[in-house]
Amino acid sequence: MSDFSTLELMVRKLSYRLKLDADDRAAILALPFTVKTMERHRSFVREGEPTTHSCVLLSGYAIRTKIVAGGERQIVSIHMKGEMLDLQNSLLETADHSVQMLTTGKVAMIPREDILRISVERPMVGRAMWIDTLVEGSIFREWIANVGRRDARTRIAHLLCEFSLRLRVAGLGRDTDYELPMTQEQIGDATGLTPVHVNRTIKALEAEGLIKRANPRFVHIGDWRKLADAGDFDSNYLHMPKDEPALR
Repeated sequence: MSDFSTLELMVRKLSYRLKLDADDRAAILALPFTVKTMERHRSFVREGEPTTHSCVLLSGYAIRTKIVAGGERQIVSIHMKGEMLDLQNSLLETADHSVQMLTTGKVAMIPREDILRISVERPMVGRAMWIDTLVEGSIFREWIANVGRRDARTRIAHLLCEFSLRLRVAGLGRDTDYELPMTQEQIGDATGLTPVHVNRTIKALEAEGLIKRANPRFVHIGDWRKLADAGDFDSNYLHMPKDEPALR
């Protein structure tokens, strides 16, 4: 399949990290891909399986997960429209984690050999993909610190701040209001808490006036700076450009 407009999201994502010239952008748009509609909860990368594609999320939300021996799940990251998924799998032959749809959405699946080819033929594109992967690593490290060393209140406040800021950058939410596409069980899987503890903590944040909810998925942040303080949130780990409007 070849539709230049489909991979424009990939161009925007990589250009956000590094300026690409017209030839680089054209090379990305010319990549072969297949668009697939993925239902909620469907996995399209499975731990232990051979890797064949890297994907761009065209709509919806997705999560990366690890399953431990007891069958319990840890969500290690969340992804939204325009982001590249499992980019590292273009170099690794076997997936070491799973990628699952959090909501129904569409993905553009690009063969791994074409990702490898463009990274060699277009060095600036390869560098942009490398930077994107390094930023993902930075986010993973922050999530490890969040689960390992912060209390429940701080963990959830941090997650709400990160999601708010990333949605703003992606043009998918305002600075104070957004839909959080996660159940309390899923928030627990991302923060190492039980659903009961998540529910209690969110209610406590509401009681403090840090957030409001018109329904279980809607989040209104009354004072973003106060919520950031409660969440020990510093956006440096997201490595956004200093002139990023969402940081003002």
